[in-house]
Amino acid sequence: MPTRLASTLSLMLATIIAAPALHAAERTPAPEGAAVYFIAPAAGSQLKSSVTVRFGLRGMGVAPAGIQLADTGHHHLLVDVDALPALDQPIPADPHHVHFGKGQTETTIELSPGKHTLQLLLGDFLHTPHQPPVMSERIEIDVLP
Repeated sequence: MPTRLASTLSLMLATIIAAPALHAAERTPAPEGAAVYFIAPAAGSQLKSSVTVRFGLRGMGVAPAGIQLADTGHHHLLVDVDALPALDQPIPADPHHVHFGKGQTETTIELSPGKHTLQLLLGDFLHTPHQPPVMSERIEIDVLP
């Protein structure tokens, strides 16, 4: 009996360890021409600290995280991020990588005065960027005091 339990636990542990690697090897395909972009704000905008961001998506649909449908994803807003996250792994969730896993297409964020960068990156049902990645240009905005 102890050998059977040890075998079962070993198999479960191997599955847990291998699952991210299996997903990374099988990234969700993005249709040709798919694009994500900012409806607002425009690059170079000068704004107050409360910034409304509207997400645009062409060639794909929006679906909440956890829902696997062809040609869909959900938005992630990268705020003041110098380098993209690993494109074969789930996008981190922190104040600089904001997830919109309920399928939201706009948000209002509070930013300190000064220059900030924003970029959109679409994630699949498991928060991993598509293949090829569907991401916007990185824009810079200026938040006024």
